[in-house]
Amino acid sequence: QVQLAESGGGLVQPGGSLRLSCAASGSILSLSAMGWYRQAPGKQRELVASITRDSRTNYADSVMGRFTISRDNGKKTVFLQMNSLRPEDTAVYYCNADITLRDGRRSDYWGQGTQVTVSS
Repeated sequence: QVQLAESGGGLVQPGGSLRLSCAASGSILSLSAMGWYRQAPGKQRELVASITRDSRTNYADSVMGRFTISRDNGKKTVFLQMNSLRPEDTAVYYCNADITLRDGRRSDYWGQGTQVTVSS
């Protein structure tokens, strides 16, 4: 009923930039908080950044000042602009959204993940 389609991952050199996008589609009544998580090999999934419907943001300390989360409510899309990338940012990045369906049910949804690799 709901899909979160991520795009924008890839291979980038240290110091480079990438922009991730995540578009929600399906039987959606409303989107509340949206966010990006990441999971590196052998590590737990961690919150990178989140944004409320009225665009209040929260960032992990490790990405503060380098990453920017934003959203377009009309397009049901959340973005993650990643600058000054470091090798330790290498991970699979997952989109997350708190979604209320047209039938009134509310739940968390996850995207399939997009690989970000920072390497020279």
